Amino acid sequence: MSWDDLLAGEELAYLATEPAREALLAPLPEGVAFDAGVDALYAHQRETWDAAQRGEHVIVTTGTASGKTLAFNLPVLDALAREPKNRALYLYPTKALAQDQARALAELAVPKVRAAVYDGDTPQERRRQIRRWANAILTNPDMLHLGLLPRHDLWADVLHNLRYVVVDEAHVYRGVFGSHVANVLRRLRRLARIYGADPQFLFASATIANPGELAHSLLGVEATVIGGDAAPRAERTVALWNPPLLDPDLGLRASALGEASRLLAQLVQRDLRTICFAKSRKAVELVHRMASDRLDAERRRRLAPYRAGYTPQQRRDIEGRLVAGELLGVTATDALELGIDIGLLDCAISVGFPGTVASLRQQWGRAGRRGRGLALLIASEDALDQYFMREPETLLGRRVEAAISDFSNPRILDGHVAAAAYEAPVDDADRATLGDEALARAPHVPELQHTKHGWVWAGKDYPAARTQLRSASPDAFTVVDASTGALLGIVERERAYSTVHQGAVYLHLGEQWLVRELDLEARHVVVEPFGGDYYTQAKKETSTDIDEPLRVERRSGLDLTFGRVSVTEQVVAYQQKQIRDQSTIATIALDLPQTTFETEAVWYVPTARQLDGLEAMPKLLSSLHAAEHSMIALLPLWAMCDRWDIGGLSTNLHADTGQPTVFIYDGHPGGVGIAERGFEQFEGWVADTARLLAGCPCEHGCPSCVQSPKCGNLNEYLDKGGALTLLRRMSISA
Repeated sequence: MSWDDLLAGEELAYLATEPAREALLAPLPEGVAFDAGVDALYAHQRETWDAAQRGEHVIVTTGTASGKTLAFNLPVLDALAREPKNRALYLYPTKALAQDQARALAELAVPKVRAAVYDGDTPQERRRQIRRWANAILTNPDMLHLGLLPRHDLWADVLHNLRYVVVDEAHVYRGVFGSHVANVLRRLRRLARIYGADPQFLFASATIANPGELAHSLLGVEATVIGGDAAPRAERTVALWNPPLLDPDLGLRASALGEASRLLAQLVQRDLRTICFAKSRKAVELVHRMASDRLDAERRRRLAPYRAGYTPQQRRDIEGRLVAGELLGVTATDALELGIDIGLLDCAISVGFPGTVASLRQQWGRAGRRGRGLALLIASEDALDQYFMREPETLLGRRVEAAISDFSNPRILDGHVAAAAYEAPVDDADRATLGDEALARAPHVPELQHTKHGWVWAGKDYPAARTQLRSASPDAFTVVDASTGALLGIVERERAYSTVHQGAVYLHLGEQWLVRELDLEARHVVVEPFGGDYYTQAKKETSTDIDEPLRVERRSGLDLTFGRVSVTEQVVAYQQKQIRDQSTIATIALDLPQTTFETEAVWYVPTARQLDGLEAMPKLLSSLHAAEHSMIALLPLWAMCDRWDIGGLSTNLHADTGQPTVFIYDGHPGGVGIAERGFEQFEGWVADTARLLAGCPCEHGCPSCVQSPKCGNLNEYLDKGGALTLLRRMSISA
């Protein structure tokens, strides 16, 4: 069965074939203490073994299905089988991944290896037993931060005998979350040393641009990079698919979900095992339902959705049916791209660009496990998706992104310095693990006291509990489901007023919720599930003050600066807008306080020559505004971030520069390295943005180029032509 005849028509934006690749094999090491179930290793697995035997920290960064799990398991399980008193800690970003790995370890049945999952779901009566009995403990950073490190006296034997720490899916640890996890890992390494151990760290990551830098930012030490993917790969067809344009002026296209369901049904009809990745549970259910409607009863039974929210038993059942070939089609949220084994598939469909090239490669890596494969990206109307449809080589020829984090951001670091001081007095000897920055911050952290033993915690409570690993702000708002009382997530105070104000449609993991109540005193948000056909957009007044320029360079023919700024925002209203055509249903006034936060920004002041013909108002302001929006849309190409992690401001006259200025800043207090990455890659970023604007078929600007779903001015005053003129002049000057 083939798909070649399906990939035709005006929707096909790109088609190519990636050739097959033979495996590069290496012999099994002599004397491994258990049966690994293989006769030979891939070369990168053997390199990992050799580096681990030399006592080095290691980061393995290879593609999906390349055997990273065996690469790190081989040295770890060998050490445990030889000396069962050794302990190993496995860290996973999700509970589901830890459970999946626990099953895999159980199936290996390595003598003397006693594996157990220890997380928030572990019953209290089992916890003591696991601490005493298990030598391979599978957990997550949150449990390490809140449950293990502050109670290290209960974990003394584990820490004293800790030989290996495995950090899987390390590319997930970026941005705010990654900056927190970097501090948690440093605290772990410090406590292990206090208990007389110096564990080796084995990181496994999807392919990223900066694996050595990522390992160093997470741990503060050098790690050996194992990057050559020696696993075999079948021939693969790669296709980019753009739903037909319905309204050229508005930039409206046919539904990506509709196109996905049609293609999924046609592939299943041909007995091709297919996985379709969508961004939310709702999208998963919609694609599944629409595809089912296109199939007969027999085929319909061979289709299933797969997402978080199902019980482990339901998910195991779906996995088993997939592996056995009983299921032909599965729709899944992109959470499934993380390491869980779902067998051999022919085709992988990604509905909408998943945010990073690394994630897309992870998803596409599911295709062609048992022969020729098909990898397909169906574009949404988002600016980045449409850019790739017109410039496919910028997607397919591009190096994957760099994973950015900054453990030393004081808003993140201070909570961990307090937590470390609670765990044991912090002194100069801790520079080697916690870093010089931690010692520099200690005098500034409230409730720390300096004694002859070092800095100690003088507070009454438990400082780790004050620090949320997914927020850069200590006074974050909690978001609660009104129907169940379950905690859905947290929102930093600086972002709360624009995202979870009364009446807002709040997106969490791709799901829609309507905000019923925002309690400013209790920092509490109550939401309920929302199935409406509109979204909300906050109108806000924003200003920036330059606090400190850190780097100033003449780049792209103008003065480019990276530095610290203070951003002041006040949300004054919000609009309800139709999803179908972006028309405004209503504008509702809000009365919310101002917020000010310090962050990092990149800003530029165009020259008079670059603004020639654009200098009259309102053309000047609307050209700068459109350039700011389109640059924000493209920055995720250069830094592993989301458009929602970035803010911006453009003005015809800024009080500090005295000239027209464009600011693009980290949306997280303190900054996490996103703006700095933009500064470093400025010329490529500007050139990409000019190509985005030049290629968009709309006349005056649309959601695929200059309009933004998060614009505080509700997308008013945007001049696409003026922005393109400015960016082209900047590119010529580069």
